[in-house]
Amino acid sequence: MLIRPIVTYGCETWAMTVTEQNHLLIFERWVLRKIYRPTQDNDGTWSIKTNEELEILIKKETILRFIKSQRLCWAAHVIRMDTIRTVKKLTEWEPCLSRPVRRPRLRWLEQVEEDESEKLERGV
Repeated sequence: MLIRPIVTYGCETWAMTVTEQNHLLIFERWVLRKIYRPTQDNDGTWSIKTNEELEILIKKETILRFIKSQRLCWAAHVIRMDTIRTVKKLTEWEPCLSRPVRRPRLRWLEQVEEDESEKLERGV
């Protein structure tokens, strides 16, 4: 499918909110419904694919799982980098100021740790 690489360009560095994740899943299901089209039942009625049927068709490889795997690959690449590389320096940098009082912004590294714990729970 050509749409996934276009939609996920640069996803290795994204820190996504739950709302953004839901929007991506909705978009992916919309595209899949266009690809797999409605089917006609034995009684002549037409029905679109349910979310569960779509997951079975794509073997549960959703766009979010793809993004998480890409993020983990990029994190492994960053870990292996030399310490003189700018990306490595920025990843290891600790700010000297405290975070603001409001809700903290999402951090990429925290999401990578969450992705890793999910991967370990699945046993992959």
